Amino acid sequence: MSNDLHIMPPEAPLAMPEQNFSAGFRDAQAPRSRQASAGFWRALAFSPAMAATLGLLWVMTDWFGAEGINLIEAILLALISFNFFWISFTVCTVLLGMISLSRQEQPKRQRRPQALRVALLMPVYNEVPWNVLGNARTMLEDLRARDGQHHYAMFILSDTRDPEIAAQEQASVEALRTTLAPGLELYYRRREQNTDRKVGNIADWVSRWGADWDAMLVLDADSLMTGRAILRLTDSLARDPGAGLIQSYPQLIGAQSVFARMQQFANGVYGIAFAEGLARWCGQEGNYWGHNAIIRTKAFANCAGLPRLRAMNGQEKLIMSHDFVEAGLMRRAGWGVRFLPRIRGSYEETPPTLIDHALRDRRWCQGNLQHLKLLGSTGFRAVSRFHMFHGAVGYLMSPLWFALLVMWALIGQGEDASVLHYFSPDNPLFPQWPEMSETRHVLIILVMYAMLLAPKVLGVLALPLSGVRYADFGGAGKFMTSFISEVILSILYAPILMVQQMIAVFRTILGIQKGWSPQARDGGSYGLRTLILCHTLETISGIALGAGILSGLVSIWLAPIAISLAFAIPLSALSGVSTSPARRMVGMKEDVQEPAITRSARLHRDELKRLVEGKTVMTPAE
Repeated sequence: MSNDLHIMPPEAPLAMPEQNFSAGFRDAQAPRSRQASAGFWRALAFSPAMAATLGLLWVMTDWFGAEGINLIEAILLALISFNFFWISFTVCTVLLGMISLSRQEQPKRQRRPQALRVALLMPVYNEVPWNVLGNARTMLEDLRARDGQHHYAMFILSDTRDPEIAAQEQASVEALRTTLAPGLELYYRRREQNTDRKVGNIADWVSRWGADWDAMLVLDADSLMTGRAILRLTDSLARDPGAGLIQSYPQLIGAQSVFARMQQFANGVYGIAFAEGLARWCGQEGNYWGHNAIIRTKAFANCAGLPRLRAMNGQEKLIMSHDFVEAGLMRRAGWGVRFLPRIRGSYEETPPTLIDHALRDRRWCQGNLQHLKLLGSTGFRAVSRFHMFHGAVGYLMSPLWFALLVMWALIGQGEDASVLHYFSPDNPLFPQWPEMSETRHVLIILVMYAMLLAPKVLGVLALPLSGVRYADFGGAGKFMTSFISEVILSILYAPILMVQQMIAVFRTILGIQKGWSPQARDGGSYGLRTLILCHTLETISGIALGAGILSGLVSIWLAPIAISLAFAIPLSALSGVSTSPARRMVGMKEDVQEPAITRSARLHRDELKRLVEGKTVMTPAE
């Protein structure tokens, strides 16, 4: 490691003490917030969702007759109600976003913000170096073109373990520094040991260099932000002395495969109204997603040092999904955590295939379920606890949905058709599922399906309120084709994702999921053996469900789920297809007019790759 490249400014140590989850903490440097309360917006988000859930529960109790509710019926009603609340809450958040976007707010006269020194931190771990550094150069040059008053420097914080990638990484840094315009600052260091992974990587920078920087803008290896977006985040932090962290809304870019384009379309169309509604009810208790956010350095050092969690076996474990916890700790200490979705020009990439998405979800699941242990920690605000609980519920919902699916299938379409009827026809534990032919019962099923679709439809209707035109997608016709394709694909992939998330939950509970692994950002196609191994459970479940429907034992309403699960293997193979016809299935506005920042980044990536590959790269001596 002695030959490693190390280009860093003089050290400026800053203490970063570990926080105590058993004792509250108030940072004396945090000023009292003068921001308006978000209580009204929270009432608008939570109250209708709760009322709708109670209404559904009241109606469905009539399904099972007037003889009282037995155990299985109570479990069914609890599962349906719990799932329906989260669906309703999503719809309410999107509606709030539409209301917010439609409001014509008068711009306030703002004083010129104080100049800040901002470090752009890009942690990397076994990444393609010219892609990372091409993005870094693009951001630095775009900031210079803006000629703002703030001072910026880029830090490449490497935790790369692979010697060959490390050699390419260092050659890329040296090549880039020779081409950077005068005045642009790019630093690089590679840690000898990647202690505590990304958490330790950021903490190492804070404790050794943080005192010289007013703020740090944390990026991911695939992050790309326009100079305007970075300046707006910096100005917002400078104008709000009570803000400790401001999160931007990263939008997806670079999608080529069917699955990635589906994700990018959903993020860029449906996500805008949802993000606006989320920002409204969060207020000063926003969340942090670990990247594309600006953070007040001293506040982070004082309040967000993470201890290890002690497991039941006595071992100490790293907090995996650290970002949610760091946001909660900063808010606990008195600093505001804000979300500004109207700052455009903040980008990230998305996994290209269904399998890549599932692998990433397994890592996230491990961290988010860990948050359940922290819900009782001292001093956390209620909304911060809700963020952590919501993150865990996002994964726990999948086994709940699967349990509901299994129970619905077993109970069948009525007492005589019930699978359970053949095993125990007189057992009072097993309910008599109502016939699905009655109008009121069909209506409720349709309402539940409509609620699942509602956020997408509302997101489309809200799009013009955000300043985006349907014509930006190549015309209204192309937009509708893309919308319909995305809806069909999401319906097909949703049951498969449900099973994959359920597998992730059980892997985490059983301790099979071990730590993090680097994300395969380029993805690719997978062989038939991998596809079969990954989707065996879905295929068997779908075939069994389909057989039950054909025999009349299972409700026809489960047919879309059965089809999706039975064809999980070919659908997974389709997810990675990136041919022109496949790309035309889901069009995006970036296809019509590519953002200048992504075009510049692509050119810089290609140029740096040619420079590095044109040299003989020696592996550093160990």
